[in-house]
Amino acid sequence: VAWIIGWDLIMEYAVGNIAVAISWSGYFTGLLAGLGIHFPEYLSIDYLSAVRGYQQAAEQLAEGSTITHLPFALQEAWLAVTHAPTLFGFKIIADLPAFAIVVLISWLVYVGIRESKTAGNIMVLLKLVVLVLVVATGAFYVDPAHWHPFAPNGIPGVLKGVSGVFFAYIGFDAISTTAEECRNPQRDLPRSMILSLLITTVLYVVLSLVLTGMVSYTELGVDDPLAFVFTKLNLPGLSGVIAFSAVVAMGSVLLVFQVGQPRIWMSMSRDGLLPPKFAEIHPKYRTPWFATLVAGVIVAVPALFMNLTEVTDLTSIGTLFAFVLVSGGVLKLNPFGEKRNKGFTVYYLNSRYYLLPVWAVVLYFVGTDFINIRQLSWPFVLFVIISVVVTIYAVVKKWSLIPVLGLVTNLWLMSQLGATNWFRFIIWLLVGLVIYLAYGVRKSKLKVVG
Repeated sequence: VAWIIGWDLIMEYAVGNIAVAISWSGYFTGLLAGLGIHFPEYLSIDYLSAVRGYQQAAEQLAEGSTITHLPFALQEAWLAVTHAPTLFGFKIIADLPAFAIVVLISWLVYVGIRESKTAGNIMVLLKLVVLVLVVATGAFYVDPAHWHPFAPNGIPGVLKGVSGVFFAYIGFDAISTTAEECRNPQRDLPRSMILSLLITTVLYVVLSLVLTGMVSYTELGVDDPLAFVFTKLNLPGLSGVIAFSAVVAMGSVLLVFQVGQPRIWMSMSRDGLLPPKFAEIHPKYRTPWFATLVAGVIVAVPALFMNLTEVTDLTSIGTLFAFVLVSGGVLKLNPFGEKRNKGFTVYYLNSRYYLLPVWAVVLYFVGTDFINIRQLSWPFVLFVIISVVVTIYAVVKKWSLIPVLGLVTNLWLMSQLGATNWFRFIIWLLVGLVIYLAYGVRKSKLKVVG
C-alpha cells in the first residue's frame, strides 16, 4: 500500500507539474508577444497539439476560411507546422519555455528549502494580488447572459468538470511533504491545509464566475485564459500586467510540486522502497539532491512534447486515487475517530445514522443522471460496486462518516474521467508494480523487520 500511494504521487506531482509548465509557457509567450517580441510557434507548442490543430485548420481553410479568421489555437498550430524546420522528414516542434522554467525551478529547489520558501512566498503574494485585480476589474465587464444556461451540460457536466480540474488541489497534500521542515507539524500541517483549502476554493469559484461572465465559456480553452479575456475585451494594458504576473506567480505552483516530489522519494528510499541514493542529502545545501535532479528531468523532458489536456486528466485521476487511498487509510487506522494523541483527529460522525440519509439526498438530485448517463461506463459500474460494499460495512461497523464520504466522492470523480484515462492509469500502476516486485518488496525495511 505504501508503494502504491508513493508511485501514484510520483505521477500526481510530476505529471501535474508538466501541465503547469505548459500553461506557464502560454503566458510567457503571450507576454513576449505583448512586448513586440515574436517567439517561434514551433518552439512554444507541443507536437501533438500542433499536428491536431494543423489538421483542423487545414479543413477550415479548405472550406473557404482564412488564417486570420481561425481560432487563435488553430492559428498557432498552423504556423508551428508550416514554419518548423524538418530533420530526417520529421518536424522539429517542442515547447522550449516549458522545459526552461522547469530547469530553473529545479535549480532553486536544489540549492535549498529556505530559498524556495522565500521565493514561493513572494510569488504567492503576487498571485493573490493579480487574482483580486482580475476579479475587481472583470466584475464591471460581466454579462449575465453568458451564464445562461448556467450548467450547459447538466449535473454530469459539472461533476466531470470537477474531476478535470481536481489537479488544481494537489497543493494541499503537497504541504504534507514538508513535515520534517515544520516547527510543529501536528498543529501546523492540518491548520495550513484547511485554511488554504477554504481560501483557494473561494477564489476559484469567484474567478470562474467572473471569467465565464466576461466571455462565453466556449472561448476559454486556451493556455492563458486570464490574459486572453482582457485582450479580447480590448484591455491590452491590463492583459500585459496579468501575463507578467502570471509568469512569475505560476512559478510558485511549479515550486511547490518540485519541492514535494523529491521529499516523497526520500521518504520512500528511507523505507527501502527506492534505492538509498534517493535519500542522500547534499552536504552543503541540505536538500535531497539526487531525487531533486531526477524529478527535474522527469518533468522537464516530457514538458517539451506532452499535450495539456491529456496531462491534466491523467494528473486528476492520480490525485483522486491518492485521496481515495488516504480516506481508506483513515478508516483502516482509526475508523471510529478515537483521539489517540495530541495530533489532528477527524471529527467522528456515526455512518449508521448519517450515511444512508446522505445517499438518499444524492440519489434524489442526480439519480436520473446515474441511470441514463453513466450506466454503460465500466468505471461507473466499478464505483457502484465499491460504494455499495463500503456503505454496508460503514453502516454495520459504525465507521466514521467523513472518511467514508471522502472515499466514495473521490471514487465517483474518478469514474467521470473516462475509460481511456483509467486505462493509462492502470498501465502506470502496473509499471510501478513491476518495479516494486523487482526491488521494493525485497528491500523494504518493514519486510526486513517483519
